[in-house]
Amino acid sequence: MKKAIVLLARGFEEVEALTVVDVLRRGGVNCVTLSINEDKEVLGTHSILIKANNTLENTEVDKYDALIIPGGMPGAINLRDDEKVIELVKKFQKENKILAAICAGPIVFSKAGILDGVKVTSYPGFEKELSKSKYAEDIVVQDENIITSRGPATAMYFSFKILENLAEDTVVESLKKDMLVRFVEKSLRKQ
Repeated sequence: MKKAIVLLARGFEEVEALTVVDVLRRGGVNCVTLSINEDKEVLGTHSILIKANNTLENTEVDKYDALIIPGGMPGAINLRDDEKVIELVKKFQKENKILAAICAGPIVFSKAGILDGVKVTSYPGFEKELSKSKYAEDIVVQDENIITSRGPATAMYFSFKILENLAEDTVVESLKKDMLVRFVEKSLRKQ
């Protein structure tokens, strides 16, 4: 079974973090939330208090296949400014593991120095902080092992792109059907 980490820092975007956890778990991925602080309770950007599964300090990260960075303010800044997080991103990149960030989250990857020449996207307005990358305005972008997305409204598609890298195609397609993603897409095409 594949394993994934969603990092949580004070001010994280709840929709972006929890949608990933939900989709990955439904898809059979062992997805855990890790607080970057000593306290497992983390307050989101919209004052929703979440109890993380564990703390980064108390987790054996080598056993994980993917690292996910949610956006939100000041959550993304708190992740970017934490040296343990930056070192973990560098480690996952060196090991060619899945690295995913949404909304303002790609600023963490930028600080880690892993976006030079990489095609990415983010929440509008963060382009200048990603200046060494090849910026795109797509819903979700994957370049090698790095996945990025725009923001809260794209969280479902971001989550499924991560799942596509960790689960069989049949699992992904079945889950898209069960969660009514295919129904929504079909309905939108009719409009």
